[in-house]
Amino acid sequence: MLPAMTSNSDFFDDVNHYFDMASRHTDVAPDILSQIRACNAVYRLRFPVRRDSGEIVVVEAYRAEHSHHRLPTKGGIRYALDVAQSEVMALSALMTYKCAVVDVPFGGAKGGVCVDPRTESTSFLERVTRRYTTELIRKRFIGPDVDVPAPDVGTGEREMGWIYDTYKAYGPDTLNGLACVTGKAISLHGVAGRREATGLGAVIALEQFLAEKEDVRPLGLETGLAGKRIIVPGLGKVGLHAARAAIERDAIVVGVSVSDGALYDEGGLDVEAVLLHRGETGSLRGFPEARYSADPDAILEEACDVLIPSALEHQITADNAPRIQAKVIVEAANGPVDPEADAILREMGTVVVPDVYANAGGVVVSYFEWIKNLSHVSFERMTRRYQQIANNRLLQVLTHLTGKTLPPEDAALLLQAPNEIDFVRTALENTMAISYEKIREPWKRRALPDLRTSAYVHAIESVASAYTLDGIFP
Repeated sequence: MLPAMTSNSDFFDDVNHYFDMASRHTDVAPDILSQIRACNAVYRLRFPVRRDSGEIVVVEAYRAEHSHHRLPTKGGIRYALDVAQSEVMALSALMTYKCAVVDVPFGGAKGGVCVDPRTESTSFLERVTRRYTTELIRKRFIGPDVDVPAPDVGTGEREMGWIYDTYKAYGPDTLNGLACVTGKAISLHGVAGRREATGLGAVIALEQFLAEKEDVRPLGLETGLAGKRIIVPGLGKVGLHAARAAIERDAIVVGVSVSDGALYDEGGLDVEAVLLHRGETGSLRGFPEARYSADPDAILEEACDVLIPSALEHQITADNAPRIQAKVIVEAANGPVDPEADAILREMGTVVVPDVYANAGGVVVSYFEWIKNLSHVSFERMTRRYQQIANNRLLQVLTHLTGKTLPPEDAALLLQAPNEIDFVRTALENTMAISYEKIREPWKRRALPDLRTSAYVHAIESVASAYTLDGIFP
């Protein structure tokens, strides 16, 4: 059960490389830069868990809290055999910078448990999750005002429910206990729209970039998402929703991949049919009228306008970067482009919309869930009926003034009041739009090398402001 000695030691170095490159463009004091850069706390733990067979195995796990400049800290929990301390440190640092870029008042955190959820039983995973949560409670690494986990690779609503139930059983915060974790099912007071938030946020980020004629014309592209040929490597929780959101906006998904293969069709793929085929056959192989490859990484090099890598880190490296044909890369995953590849792509003229912005949709909507749980009321409960009455009055006035009755479908549309998911999606889109302008403006005005550098500069200066406010220090 303990992981093999494979290492992700360079991932934290990658994040710090981008940080160091950006820090050259700031006036932040060296000591403050050092404080922001460092990972404040890492909890490495090992605990025994009984398998269904009765065998006892030892599980290794981690929780990293990168920055306490804002509390609580916030970040997902990843279940994978190759989880390593450096990986969770890197992901927690990225979360700090992400939250700063989208102006969400959290410090960054991340957790990891060295288990393979694809091969373990549900009962074993539940025991692991509950024991991991218990250990976090003991060391005060979880709580609505301390550290709030969320789903990540290998986890979802089920695991978040187990975490909440375990936290509630220990009773450290009976009033606000629901806010100890986000990404919960709606039945456990999760928030509508959280499941698709990261993928949707990445597509909104792409829309923001494509809206600027000055930025897209040098790439040989027109503004807008309609008609753009998109490849989504990693058709999982993030990639699937990114693909769906892109298709809803009239883009054409020409390529997708999963862990055991890839499909490419320059005429466009029916993503729902692809999912159905894989569900029925267990593979992408044999999907009609599309070119199949057993190598999922091969899809990265196919012709497209936009690449949305949505799986794990280091999908694009110095080895394959020169063969990338996409004009725009949107980092829906954490760290899919390593620094060497990033430099190559910049020289090639490829624009990278960085993970510290493009991947932030999940934490934005997690923030909404946290607020909902602390306030103990859903977003539409106080407004929905009032809005319906107001809309009905407006319809009556229009009818009276014009002497005409609207067609039933138009009247129904006008009378419709927003649901929670309408509030969430609108707020997510607004957040992503405002945040993009905050990183695009200095990119252009200060002639920074790229959007990634600008995003890091914005994050560094935002976090630094929390350490330098008058009156904090004696």
